[in-house]
Amino acid sequence: MIYLDANATTALDPAVLEAMLPSLGKHYGNPSSSHYAGRQTRALIDTARDDLAAALGCKSHEIIFTAGGTESDNLAILGIARAHTSKGRHLITCRTEHHAVLHAFDYLEKHEAFSVTRLPVSPDGVLDTALLKQAITPETTLVSIMSANNETGVRQPVSEISAICREAGVLFHSDAVQSFGKEPLDTRLFDAMTLAAHKFYGPKGAGLLYLRAGTTIEAVQLGGTQEGQRRPGTENPAAIVGMAVAARLALERMPADSPGIARLRDRLESGLLERCAGVSINGARAARLSNTVNVTFPSSDAESLLMALDLEGVCASSGSACMVGSMQPSHVLEAMGLPSARAASSLRFSLERAITPEAVEAAIGKVGRVWDRLRA
Repeated sequence: MIYLDANATTALDPAVLEAMLPSLGKHYGNPSSSHYAGRQTRALIDTARDDLAAALGCKSHEIIFTAGGTESDNLAILGIARAHTSKGRHLITCRTEHHAVLHAFDYLEKHEAFSVTRLPVSPDGVLDTALLKQAITPETTLVSIMSANNETGVRQPVSEISAICREAGVLFHSDAVQSFGKEPLDTRLFDAMTLAAHKFYGPKGAGLLYLRAGTTIEAVQLGGTQEGQRRPGTENPAAIVGMAVAARLALERMPADSPGIARLRDRLESGLLERCAGVSINGARAARLSNTVNVTFPSSDAESLLMALDLEGVCASSGSACMVGSMQPSHVLEAMGLPSARAASSLRFSLERAITPEAVEAAIGKVGRVWDRLRA
């Protein structure tokens, strides 16, 4: 198998699994219980929170544990928007955001009388910060722009966006799920930031929301006082411990991993352009994550390409893994100006740290053979 779908999920690091095992067996007490078994588990969570705070350069109480990126995005958007209605009900996002963000804004607009501005992007997928500045009004309370796109890898100018929001007194949330462990992130730029452990070799079902101290938020769920009354429910100690170890390892390995992955991504990209006549790279002129390439195979069908590649042992994607089963063209590529037919004939290849040069060369050959066969 040649795995080229790291943006969907990464393999659990063996060191992360080893760190999780005690919480899956020996330390089984409920962390909210006051007895010895509960205190043992609570200590594991507290240590993990401190370790994650050190990794992110923030304070421990600024971290809210969740079940993943989607929940963190929902909590940030719904919770912050509802908590600041005394100032206004205008919100701003971007058309290329993950559906966990877009659908949260859709809900607020449809059911809670918020107004939402959805900013366009350039043909390369980059937000024009001048448009953001123009869109902010005295009623604006929240801007949510992802740090890097999950489908194309295109990076957004978060430093500029942060400066604009700070000057206007508007809160800035960023879905940084794809960025962490692949590029440096300065937590101080954000009022809220979303991470998901399984994108950086941690367990699925674990995420966090960084919430800058002093930022008011309303809980989205009800039923308990966990996470400072911001996210009720019994914590998942094993997943939290695993996320903390995965975050530490990702940051330690990033300086060595990223350049090598970037070289292999560039080789995959150039090889596909050479081998598959007529294909094009989406977002090629923009700054992108080092592991991601999005390719349009004109006059083809992404689902047919994926099935054929799967039979060849190549794992890729036609977009977000959260939209599995959807036959709709990528909203990200359509927002970048691609016609629906071309957006529906595009594949994402995303590399993990275990990829080898031999695997990349084999993938180029397999994709080329599938492309030739389907065209014929």
